[in-house]
Amino acid sequence: MRCIVLRMETSLVAGLVAARSAQTQLALAARLMRMDAGMERAVADLVEAAQQNAEKLAQAASGIGRALDVTV
Repeated sequence: MRCIVLRMETSLVAGLVAARSAQTQLALAARLMRMDAGMERAVADLVEAAQQNAEKLAQAASGIGRALDVTV
């Protein structure tokens, strides 16, 4: 009978360790998902900033040379 009690305690401990491991894995997965979402947002912000800069350059380029005096 004592051997059976020991096995129950061992399986209980093993179950608790497995549950804790699963909890840690889920927490890590959630953190990675948040980091990935943050990266996607950062990339989208960079693309938007690049587009705005390109538009500013295009507007500046359209005005270059209009009032250029080339007489010598």
